[in-house]
This record gives sequence, C-alpha cells and structure tokens, in this order.
Amino acid sequence: MFSFMVVLIALIAAVLILVILMQSGQGQGLSGIASGGATRQVLGTRQAPDMLEKATWTLAAVFISLCVITNFFIDTGEQESVIQQRAQDTPSQQGQTPPSQGGAAPLPGQGGGQGGGSGQSGGGGN
Repeated sequence: MFSFMVVLIALIAAVLILVILMQSGQGQGLSGIASGGATRQVLGTRQAPDMLEKATWTLAAVFISLCVITNFFIDTGEQESVIQQRAQDTPSQQGQTPPSQGGAAPLPGQGGGQGGGSGQSGGGGN
C-alpha cells in the first residue's frame, strides 16, 4: 500500500507541475502553447485561467493530504535499527572502569604511580 501511495503522489506531482506551467503568468506561460491556445477558445477567455487555478489548488491539497496520510502506511514492523541491535549485543560500558594496562602511567588526577597522589605539579612559591 505504501508503494502505491508513493506512485500516486509522484503522478499527482507531475500533473501539478503541468497545470502550473499551463497557467498564464506575466509571460503567458505554456497556456498559449498548449493546443495552440485552444483552451481559451473552448472554455472562453476567462474560464480557462479560473479552471487551471482551481485545478492547481485542488491538486496541491490532494498532494499535501496524501503526503500526510502516507506516513500512516509506512511498514515499521518489528525491525530494529543497526544501532539498536549493536547496543543490545555489547554489554553496557557505563560505570565500568577500563582494564588497567600493564606499564601505562596513570592519568593526571588519578593518583598512584610515580607522580604522587595530588596530581598537581609543584608550583613555586613567592
């Protein structure tokens, strides 16, 4: 159903583009090119722009509505993202201290080792 909705949205978008291009603007658009201006002869001089404007508004409303409705047809299923799967596979590292490395010096502020317990360098007095 989702694929059908996407195809329908694409078709409406294509028709909407054509209807917008057929509207006469300041440069007369494509309305004079389409059928050699037959739309104005058949529908009258004022009825063609009104019909194209109504078609534009209708197609735009249908397009936006279908875009919103399509969100409800997305198949979420029970699949998890790769990030969620990897988070479940690896044990939680929070709260655990990293394993001590053999001859590595402790980081400043951790105490122990050769640097003394305070982690502060011996600054000179006045």
